[in-house]
Amino acid sequence: MNYSAELKKFVTSQYVYSAIRITLATVLPCLVLAHFGILKEYFLFPLGTSFVALCDQPGPFIRRRNALTFAIFCFAVVALIASLVMNFKVLVILEIIIFGMFFSLIGVYGQRLAAVGSLSLVVMAIFIDGHLTGGNIFKSLMIFSSGCIWFLMIFLVVTTIQPYKLAGQMIGENYLQLAEFLKIKANYYQKNPDFDRLTTQVIAKQVGIKNLQEETRETVFKTRTIVNESTTTSRLLMLMFLNSMDLHEKLMTSESDYQKLQQSFEDSMILVNIHDYLNLLAEEITNIGISLQIGTRAKPIFDLELELKNLNHHYYELRNKQMTPGNLENFMVLRQILMRINEITKEINEIYKVFSQDVKLAKSLSTGLDLKKFMPNEEKLNFKVLRNNISLSSSHFRHAIRITTALLVGYLFSMFDFLGLGHTYWILITITAILKPAYSITKKRNLLRLYGTIAGAVIAYAILHFVHFNGLLFTILLLSMIMCFSFLKGRYFWAVLFMTIYVFLSFNFLNPGNVDVIFKDRILDTIIAGVIAFAVSYIVLPVWEHTQNLDLMKKSAADNLIYFESVISKFLHGDFDIEDYKVKRKNAIISLANLSDNFQRMISEPKNQQKKLEVVHQFVATSHLITAYTASLSQYSKNNEKYPEVDAESWSRKIEAEMQQTSVLLNGNEITEALKMESRLEPEDSSIEDMLMKRKTEIGENDLVDRRDPDKISHLTELKNIHDILELIYDVTKEQRKVIEKYRSEAEPTPPQS
Repeated sequence: MNYSAELKKFVTSQYVYSAIRITLATVLPCLVLAHFGILKEYFLFPLGTSFVALCDQPGPFIRRRNALTFAIFCFAVVALIASLVMNFKVLVILEIIIFGMFFSLIGVYGQRLAAVGSLSLVVMAIFIDGHLTGGNIFKSLMIFSSGCIWFLMIFLVVTTIQPYKLAGQMIGENYLQLAEFLKIKANYYQKNPDFDRLTTQVIAKQVGIKNLQEETRETVFKTRTIVNESTTTSRLLMLMFLNSMDLHEKLMTSESDYQKLQQSFEDSMILVNIHDYLNLLAEEITNIGISLQIGTRAKPIFDLELELKNLNHHYYELRNKQMTPGNLENFMVLRQILMRINEITKEINEIYKVFSQDVKLAKSLSTGLDLKKFMPNEEKLNFKVLRNNISLSSSHFRHAIRITTALLVGYLFSMFDFLGLGHTYWILITITAILKPAYSITKKRNLLRLYGTIAGAVIAYAILHFVHFNGLLFTILLLSMIMCFSFLKGRYFWAVLFMTIYVFLSFNFLNPGNVDVIFKDRILDTIIAGVIAFAVSYIVLPVWEHTQNLDLMKKSAADNLIYFESVISKFLHGDFDIEDYKVKRKNAIISLANLSDNFQRMISEPKNQQKKLEVVHQFVATSHLITAYTASLSQYSKNNEKYPEVDAESWSRKIEAEMQQTSVLLNGNEITEALKMESRLEPEDSSIEDMLMKRKTEIGENDLVDRRDPDKISHLTELKNIHDILELIYDVTKEQRKVIEKYRSEAEPTPPQS
């Protein structure tokens, strides 16, 4: 592992940058207040700052600004009402029900408002018993609201000074994810690979790439200064992002029959050479990603031209020594893989070229695409959307009921005085943090929260026991805050660990010598909240992932069919609409990632809810292969070559018939005889076989010419590869249809025996 690169990736990421901004925005006022000796009295100011800061989700400037403004309004209203009714238990319960339902339901409008809703419930928990507000309610509210507004001001200043910073970091992260994806793909070429494990890793990485691409699309395509291409930086960022998506597709086209490949070349070093070269390419992509995150121009690390020349040399030497009529087709497959590697190398060199454009050249850069077509779909902010989700058939409504129930149970539990709990609002905060719409995520966060809290509490206790120098304690506090906010999105255990440390240190600064009470309360409250959240998520209107499988499989099958149709159209009609193709490619990848993500969550659910797990897993795997093989076929749609030898019409009808059969079965209908007949068509590709036999005869007669042009590939090799890809797509679609037949047979009850 390249530890230097890993450290740079982390330090230059949007998460660390955002964490430092939040930490400074929170801590600087604390230093001023501490200087005047009023920090304890004005403690709600930095608390408000940190709450609003956590609502700042990546995205276009206008949406972020509006969300922060809405968050401040919600926080102020919630804090006011909670403070006014805290002495009336019946009204507090009514408050929990109304706020719990409303702030959970606004999650229907997307992650940004879901974050505002969750933090609003945390604000309610803070103010629910007056523990932190003191006697003067309105003064406390003014201090808290001022802290909220302070972060909004910081946000406006920073985004004005650095309008492209977030977009650059997110696009850079796209490249870093692609580098990790390529490293996984490279492992298929190492000695004795674990194919099942690698396939699982590839599918999981596809989910991460899809989620990040969706977030980046919203940030880039809805940021006015970038879309209007008004500056050199905006044009370069737009093109770098679009290039990252094209690179993603090129990495997907490297799908092959890896097991057959390993068997064919197990006695040579060529596959290991490919593995090593792909890792070099991954390092170059990482270098591009880090440079984008920093905001500097990237320069190549390796001499790729020399490295690629060496790789091709190894191939040609092996070819000249070992190629025979019997293994010709194996060498054709290997030659095609090297051609794809050559194209990926060219793409990376092109990205470096775009990255190093001078100002005059950059002004002429343009995407030529209708960017609105690439935007992620999202619910519009109107009351109708909210009203339509007030139903038990809505997963959002069921989640709202669960979280409201859990908050009520947590509040009632905290009223038992015999437990001697000193910070009961921690129970409600922890419930809000743990309880998520998906049972699997709730289960995972529950355990991570518990382990992180215990580990963080032990470390914090040790720090406070052995360290008595306030300067060092303050430094640890700062670092803990930065690490907490940096890890909050991706590594929840570490986020909770560092959060617990900085909470302990914060309370120690406010009330020294009270660490034993905080230690006991923090762990006890976390355990109580965890038990409540787990029980409610399992008992109260749970939404199990298997109930989503059918709809997601229908969507994935339909989008894969449309994607294939857009690619095969070039072979059928000779025309190819690149923009239409890219939209359909995006939809197919998103549908596949959503299905894969749902399957991964289902694995973490109780065994009795893992319905048809093996069958769904087979469908996910076959869907992945169909998407990848279609991407491989697309490389022949984009060039100007003609392939009349391929019976494209028969292949199109044959493959589409199999795909349509899968969709028919998923919709609960019966397959027609017409579709069955279409799927049995035999394409007229005999001319390709004839050409192949002729070539084998030539090789048998020692007519082997030592051609060494890595940029050119024989027409026969291309034809053979197109034929093989179409055959692979057909075989996988046929396998997928059989998987759904099995799925349906398991779903239908067995008729009683007479």
